[in-house]
Amino acid sequence: MAKPRTGKSGGKRLHGVGKGNAPRSFNAVYDLVKQIPAGRVATYGQISNLMGNLLSPLAVGWALHSCPDGVPWQRVVNAAGACSTERLPDIPPGLQRAMLESEGVAFGTDDTIDLERYRWES
Repeated sequence: MAKPRTGKSGGKRLHGVGKGNAPRSFNAVYDLVKQIPAGRVATYGQISNLMGNLLSPLAVGWALHSCPDGVPWQRVVNAAGACSTERLPDIPPGLQRAMLESEGVAFGTDDTIDLERYRWES
């Protein structure tokens, strides 16, 4: 079941989602992520902030894990600029990185993206 949590804004935000109970706000995540152009990335926290902290960064990740076709989920990375999909059993290792590299995003020797260079500014 969804668990409201108070964010920095002081309002309620969705931190968790019950199985099969994706909130309508996931569509707002998808709409935002569709705006990120190829060769750019955003962070889970950035998407959360753009939504007024309605969803936590973790819930943004959950939304993207179950997103419909046509949503460029690979363009959302963690706050360190790294891929967070490596530990997910249903996503092949290296897929997110390969997809980003095919769009021209370069990774450093520490396997992170230079967010100063590649971050999408809405």
